Amino acid sequence: MWTLPMYDLTGFQRDLLYVIAGRDEPHGLAIKEELEEYYEKEIHHGRLYPNLDTLVDKGLVEKGQRDRRTNYYSLTRRGRREIDARREWEEQYVDL
Repeated sequence: MWTLPMYDLTGFQRDLLYVIAGRDEPHGLAIKEELEEYYEKEIHHGRLYPNLDTLVDKGLVEKGQRDRRTNYYSLTRRGRREIDARREWEEQYVDL
C-alpha cells in the first residue's frame, strides 16, 4: 500500500474521492454517471476503474462486493483525513 498524501493524486482521482465521499457506498457506474454529469463528457471504463484501483491501493478507498458483478466503494478513515486536510489547505487560499 502506498502512503503518499492527497497532493499526489491527479485531479481526476481527487474528483473520484469527492464523489465517493458524498455518496453512500456508490458502485462504479454511479460514480461514472456522477462524473460524466460534472465533466459533461463520457468517462470510459478504462479510465475509471484503474483510477479507482489506485485509490484503493493508496489506502484512501475500500472496495467491497455487492454481488459477483458489482463492487462498491467507500472512504477509509485515511481518505476522510486526507479530504479534511485538503480542505484546510484550500481554505488558506480561497476566501468563501
